This record gives sequence, structure tokens and C-alpha cells, in this order.
Amino acid sequence: MGGFFGAISKRDCVLDVFFGVDYHSHLGTRYAGMTIFDKEDGFQRQIHGIENTPFRTKFESDVAKFHGTSGIGCISDSDPEPLMVRSHLGLYAICMIGIINNAEKLIEGYFSDHKHQFMAMGSGKVNSAELIAALINEKDTLVEGIRYAQEIIEGSATILILTENSIIAARDILGRLPVLVGKDKDGHCVSFESFAYHKLGYADCYELGPGEIVEVTEDDVKTLMPAGDKMKICAFLWSYYGYPNSNYEGKNVEVMRYENGAIMARDEMESGTMPDVDYVAGVPDSGLPHAIGYANYSKKTFARPFVKYTPTWPRSFMPGNQAIRNQIATMKQIPVPELIEGKKLLFVDDSIVRGTQLRGTVEFLYESGAKEVHMRSACPPIMYGCKYLNFSSNKSEMDLITRRIIQELEGEEGMKHIDEYADKNTERGKCMLKKICEKFGFDSLGYQTMQGLLEAIGIDKDKVCTYCWTGKE
Repeated sequence: MGGFFGAISKRDCVLDVFFGVDYHSHLGTRYAGMTIFDKEDGFQRQIHGIENTPFRTKFESDVAKFHGTSGIGCISDSDPEPLMVRSHLGLYAICMIGIINNAEKLIEGYFSDHKHQFMAMGSGKVNSAELIAALINEKDTLVEGIRYAQEIIEGSATILILTENSIIAARDILGRLPVLVGKDKDGHCVSFESFAYHKLGYADCYELGPGEIVEVTEDDVKTLMPAGDKMKICAFLWSYYGYPNSNYEGKNVEVMRYENGAIMARDEMESGTMPDVDYVAGVPDSGLPHAIGYANYSKKTFARPFVKYTPTWPRSFMPGNQAIRNQIATMKQIPVPELIEGKKLLFVDDSIVRGTQLRGTVEFLYESGAKEVHMRSACPPIMYGCKYLNFSSNKSEMDLITRRIIQELEGEEGMKHIDEYADKNTERGKCMLKKICEKFGFDSLGYQTMQGLLEAIGIDKDKVCTYCWTGKE
């Protein structure tokens, strides 16, 4: 995934950009960058890798050198950004959040007249922000170029541009991600997360609609391209990667998660499938509020049978070696024996994607003395890899635990019946749940329904993207 923050002000805004970007650190673990503009000294830029050191630590020394009244910064899980671009449209900095699935095709088309080139990264890959800039520069204005780039790519692109005079923000055409504008007495900011600017003293000012492009200055927010009518905002904003304090389309993340857990409990009580357990617990961290909602509704005791040790591992680092990732996950889990030994436990997690660490978690709980371990997923079975946002490291849909189980059960024939496997009431759905339980040692497994998830989000279901569960656009 990724996130961005920008500010433009009558005063020096370096610290606003620094803290605003830092508050997006939960959205990415690979790269971070800041670009600041000063009317006398021009652009200043720095990019760091943050895989092993948090954003704040990497940029503390840079902040002392930066100075200026406007700036942007971003956290990225894909490419180093922001990039500096000089073209017939002027000199500007650019960053983007999203994914370009047809990047190679677009690059080859750009090469077709033999007059263009890209600065390739070590892998030979072209930076997504550079490709977006190249597409923008094919048109006569930034606005025309942004819209052209957004329309020609397959995937999505939410874009932030810093010029010498303003910040231009463009929400992707179907509004899969949010873009919000805050205001204080000296200027404006642009952010992915609303709480980031609330903590900096900015008040809510404006929320871009899908496909809307705005120009932000110290004094004004001007719409350059009006919003479209159709929206498909990502449901995972609420169920997983949104921060608890954040609001999207007027719906708070933490409140949604409480409601989501309560709906799961309600449906299980009505169907008679709720197990008799001693404690309801959440898988730290984003599973906790879903579990609180489940426990509150079911009147079962909420507890934390294990906690994450974060002083030395404060973030979800992603070493390239799977064995190391698994070991780190194990080292983070610290048991509370008094809440595990001889107890029947029901855990709620935000989602079950690859399942690579599930077996280790269950073994850890049984080794710590648990009598039973039941698992609940706060969203439906994930059946499709996301093709609109870069929020998962999965290279293939066969990385998904559901697809692997279907392959084990029926091979390629099973792939013709994915809708049935996603429905717990069908024979295929029951077989998939049973097989996952056997594989990972759960005493029972349950998934939130699509209807329950959408009820918890609470906005028009036609405005929510559910592709990863349904495969439908």
C-alpha cells in the first residue's frame, strides 16, 4: 500500500510534512520520501529505505536541513518517491499510490518512437511515479495529463504533485482510496488519513470525490476536474489497513470494527454456531476491535491471551526470507499463561490471507496450554488478488489460503466453483472450512459474510469495492 501527506502554508511547514508522513507509516514498510519547496532555495528532497528503521529515525537529521512553505511526502511499499520531474509542464515533485498492471505495455508504447527512455531501477523495473509523470507529460497541462494517465492505466492511481506555486491532488477515478484536505489559519494540507492532520492542528476542510482533481494553495482549494458519479472505495480500509482514528466517507474505522464484530456474533448466535468458550480475543493489532465487538454482543469475556512485543519489533518488517518472517512473528507473540492454560479460546482476526503464520500461532497457543482454539475472520474468504491497489505482497492468487485449499480439494475443477466455496452454506464451502481447520488445527473456523461486512461499513454497497472476495468489479 502507501500513503501521502502534503502541506502549503504562509509559514515554514517542514515539521507538518514530517509528522504528517510519519502518521502514514502503518501503510508501508519499504520506502519513504519528502520534498520541500522554498521560494528562494527551490526544491529539497530526500528518500530513504525504511525496511529496517522507522520513518522518524531516518528523517530526523534531514528535517533540520529542510526549509520551506510547501512540501509533500509519502510512504510506499513499491517504489522510492517522491520523484523530481522537469518537462514542458515545468519542474515538479510527484508521488502516487496505487498499482499499474499494464506498466510494461505502456512503457513499450512510450518507446515506440525510439526517442524516449526511463531511468530503470536495479531490477529493470520503471518507477511507477516516473511512468505516471511520462504519461502526464504527453498532454499540454497537468490536469489533462493526470486524467489521461488515470484513464490509460489498468489499476488505479491517486496522485500528489508539488509545484512551485501549489499542491495538486488527484483522487483515482473510482475513488478506491480517500484524499482529504485540512485547513488551519496559515494554510492547507492534503492527506490520506484524517487523524494525521487533526493532530497537527488542522480542521476538516474538504474530501475529494472519485476522480476529482484539486489545486491547493495557502488560501484556497480549487477544483480543476469535478468528481465523477461512480465510486468503488476499498472495503479493506475499514476492515484492515485503515488506522482506528480515521474516517472514510463519514464512517470511522474503529466504530466499524466494533459493529463488524457484533454482527458476526449476532449471526452466529442466530444460527447456533457460536462455540462455548472462556474468552474472546483479537489477533493483535487490527483484530482487537473486531473481537471487542464480538465479545460485547455475545456477552463473553474479552481477554488478551497473548500480546505483541513491540519495543524491538514495532513494525511489521518484511524480510525477504519467509523463515525469518515466521521467526519474527513467533518472537513477537508473548503469552499470558493464566489466560491460556486449560482455556477454550475464540480469536478474531481482521482477515485470513495467505495463512503462512496461522499454524505457528495455533501451535504456540496449544503449547502454552490452550484447551481449544477457534478462529474467526472479520471479512469473507479472500478469493482474488487485488488488481486495483498495491496492498498485498502476493505474487499469485495461489498464494491465497483459499485457492490452495480449493486446489487440494478439487484441482482445476474447483476453480470453476469459487462462488460456492465462498459460501459457508454450500457443501463446497463447508468442505473448505473443514480442510482449513484440519490444516491449521482450529477447533472451528468462521468467516464474516459479505452482507455482514457491508452492513458494518454502512455506506451504499454499490460504492464499495469487494473484488477480492467476489471477483466482480
